[in-house]
Amino acid sequence: MDNKTITIQEYELPITIQAEEEGGFLAHCPLWKDCYAQGETIEEAITEITYVASSLIEIYKEEDIKIPLKAKHAEKKAKKGFTITFPLIVTAS
Repeated sequence: MDNKTITIQEYELPITIQAEEEGGFLAHCPLWKDCYAQGETIEEAITEITYVASSLIEIYKEEDIKIPLKAKHAEKKAKKGFTITFPLIVTAS
């Protein structure tokens, strides 16, 4: 039986979203100069910056660089199967 576990880490990612003059939106994290993304819509900008932040966290961990975000929660889960709850951001008009 394989009892290996993985650690699920949750971070707070504050972002600022600004409309671009030429169209689209820019999302950036005021705490992390390397963390920014663009999108045609607000939803796309949020999706993109979430992906960028995840990728940066992996790179920073590999390079042993301090991640400038506040870690909210860490939990160990069995690799075979588990349930997690994560925030899902949707916009409504």
